[in-house]
Amino acid sequence: MADHLEASVTLPSEPASVSAARTYVLSALAEWGLPPATDIAETVRLIVSELATNAVQHTFGQSPTFTVDIELDRDEQLRIGVTDSHPRFPKRLPAAVQQDNGRGMVIIRWLAAEYGGKLRVRPTREGGKTVSIELPWSVPAQPVTAAGQQEP
Repeated sequence: MADHLEASVTLPSEPASVSAARTYVLSALAEWGLPPATDIAETVRLIVSELATNAVQHTFGQSPTFTVDIELDRDEQLRIGVTDSHPRFPKRLPAAVQQDNGRGMVIIRWLAAEYGGKLRVRPTREGGKTVSIELPWSVPAQPVTAAGQQEP
């Protein structure tokens, strides 16, 4: 089994890129052995959607692209990070605030915690930020063959 797997894609900061980010991440994870029709795959899909949506909506045109990085370390931990070049960190909204959006980070944090993971926000050297989730990985990382069978 692989000790470390990683994949990365940079996409334009536009709404169509949210779907592209989801597709990219789920395809990579399927290659690493995560069956697509599982609860954890659906959770990852939602987390990636929220992270990518935030990168598109809340950078106010100051980040022309965002990058999605996926890392799997020693078949133990999955890390998914979305990096943009906007310097402002996400704000945590009080529960009493009534508005139609702004709950993405709450959703991400809750989903990560539900699976025993955590959410992190870190500045980049270039002045932007990376918002990432780390989840325990309980699926053996085995490449899937063209016929859809896992290799031994």
